[in-house]
Amino acid sequence: MAKVRGAIDVDIEHCKGCGLCVEACPTHVIQLAKKVNGKGYNYAHMHQPEACIGCANCGWVCPDSVITVYKVKV
Repeated sequence: MAKVRGAIDVDIEHCKGCGLCVEACPTHVIQLAKKVNGKGYNYAHMHQPEACIGCANCGWVCPDSVITVYKVKV
């Protein structure tokens, strides 16, 4: 049976760096980047992608719906 891992895709240009996804992540996968997007916000990104379980908490709490969650077979 194949293992399943989660992955997220963040629309970095529309992320306003509110940090709600960082707090909602049970495995501490997401952090705010040190770089900024075109609007000057530190955007969310996967800091530890191998630890993502694909729970989609980040996508549910994102007020701007900029996070898409995937489940990937490994």
